[in-house]
Amino acid sequence: MNDIDAWVWWLVGAAALGIPLVVTAMPEFGMFAVGAVAAAVTAGLGFDVVPQVLVFVVVSVALIAVVRPLANRHGTSRPGLATGIDALKGKQAVVLERVDGAGGRIKLAGEVWSARSLDTDRAYDVGQAVDVVDIEGATAIVI
Repeated sequence: MNDIDAWVWWLVGAAALGIPLVVTAMPEFGMFAVGAVAAAVTAGLGFDVVPQVLVFVVVSVALIAVVRPLANRHGTSRPGLATGIDALKGKQAVVLERVDGAGGRIKLAGEVWSARSLDTDRAYDVGQAVDVVDIEGATAIVI
């Protein structure tokens, strides 16, 4: 196998590693593909098989060791902007109709919501400010 054949085979290997990357969405395949491209460059520069394999292994392992933890950390971070019912938790509301463990009405974010007290023994009178601690269906749970 001459030098031209070697770099072509490395590029074929890189393309073959790109297929499972797309199908499985596992970024490790992409990192191996980049390692194969680096080995193709090494082969194109005229190096023998051993340096080609070493470049492939070193580049692939380095990418996995550096990029994978960064990607995992980025993937598990929560967005800073709360939306939907998560945005309503922690907001203050005004009691429109007496709220107790059985129910009542509040004005929350400009809308009228059904509400009930978190503590079933506690009641809140009209005009009193309450805090929303949770939303269950269409009912705000307040304290």
